[in-house]
Amino acid sequence: MKLNELRDNPGASKKRMRVARGPGSGKGKMGGRGIKGQKSRSGVSINGYEGGQMPLYQRLPKRGFNKPNRKSYAVVNLGLIQKFIDEGKLEAGSITEDTLISSGLVRRKLDGIRVLAKGDFTAKATIAVTGASKAAVDAVAKAGGALTVANTAAAE
Repeated sequence: MKLNELRDNPGASKKRMRVARGPGSGKGKMGGRGIKGQKSRSGVSINGYEGGQMPLYQRLPKRGFNKPNRKSYAVVNLGLIQKFIDEGKLEAGSITEDTLISSGLVRRKLDGIRVLAKGDFTAKATIAVTGASKAAVDAVAKAGGALTVANTAAAE
């Protein structure tokens, strides 16, 4: 096989429909839009329009609230930290947010890294992060290490 013999499988690619390009195209004359009326004209967008009646999306009550300054944390489970320590990707001594990122366990810091207690943790390590669950703090202490939280408000 040569480069000039490369072809798509039959039926894999389909030519796009050229609308309103004459009667031979199969979508000629009115281009599949029917006869007259608002929808046959160009520049019309009537999605959600109900003929002057109050539209459904305006009749329904507004619910909820999106906090504009909400913090989002990168979440790490203790089981994953233990796995990285076992594989030698993380030093068990002192673990900071920067070492978690450089090891590849966390992609980016966002507003900080929060540690949760899912999984087994046996390494004696000191971990310094932005936030942690109480169960995670207890699990690290039980293993003989220490988990320090930079922001006490984040430790819920």
